[in-house]
Amino acid sequence: MLLWGAGITVLVSGVAIILGMPLGLALCFGVTSEKRWLRWASRVYQSAWRGTPILVQLLIIYYLLPVIGINVPPVLAAIIALTLNTTAFQAEIFRGGLLAIPKGQMEAARMVGLRKWSARRHILIPQVFRLVIPSLVNETISILKNSSLVSVIAVTELMRVSQQIVATTYRPFEIYIAAGIIYMVINLALSLAGRATERRLAQGG
Repeated sequence: MLLWGAGITVLVSGVAIILGMPLGLALCFGVTSEKRWLRWASRVYQSAWRGTPILVQLLIIYYLLPVIGINVPPVLAAIIALTLNTTAFQAEIFRGGLLAIPKGQMEAARMVGLRKWSARRHILIPQVFRLVIPSLVNETISILKNSSLVSVIAVTELMRVSQQIVATTYRPFEIYIAAGIIYMVINLALSLAGRATERRLAQGG
């Protein structure tokens, strides 16, 4: 049962991180845009999602969607909330990587005839990803740990399964220790995968 709950945890966290990557990149370019209104709107979004507790965000999404006529299962509401949250944090990660790339590269690409989005896709984004892999791994681990909060909106992930087992067995010490070990194993696997990807990209793989 714990492993089944861990699978839901990985699913919710993984989907949120994957969906957050393109959204984070888009928000990153919005934050660094030359258009004042776009830069302002992007910063407001980023500040709102980085400046409020993720538990509050989960509850707002879970209870707000039905109010506006959108009924979604708890798992989908959790994915939406985590995606919107990690988008704001990933945008800042990508912005840091973007600032580390010399501006002359973009100017040279435009001089040889590449359009702005084409230059970003072929020149900037690959370099940004190579630079921010460690930070992205840290963000993934953070989202994985924060996913334990989705139990409050009735998502049967690892933490909620643990609580259900404890309620029937009255053995909290063993169950929560086992859940903690599962979290540690998943995080260790993520760290190792991130390091392997970083080495591969460093070697031009």
